Amino acid sequence: QVQLVESGGGLVQAGGSLRLSCASSGSMFSANVMAWYRQTPGKPRELVARLTSGGVTNYADSVKGRFTISRDNAKATVSLQMNSLKPEDTAVYYCYERFLLSDYWGQGTQVTVSS
Repeated sequence: QVQLVESGGGLVQAGGSLRLSCASSGSMFSANVMAWYRQTPGKPRELVARLTSGGVTNYADSVKGRFTISRDNAKATVSLQMNSLKPEDTAVYYCYERFLLSDYWGQGTQVTVSS
């Protein structure tokens, strides 16, 4: 059973930085697509950043140049470095893993950016 455990959320002032981490277990981590999504009340979950096993990245336009996704295959972790945070980045952030044609999600971690 794949399990994803996120950490690193919290409250930060606009312009500040946070780093989210996600530890994966139970999968062939190095072969999988990893991603971060976020969701605010009343809105669908949206892709923030995606990283393939080959190192290809995709970012939402709203975070390009500010957020960086990375992975450590030896530790089976994926991280999201968030810089120059804005109040509109406030959301619950979810770690995602695609493994054997199935989707797996973490429990979510709250990020709140105050103005």
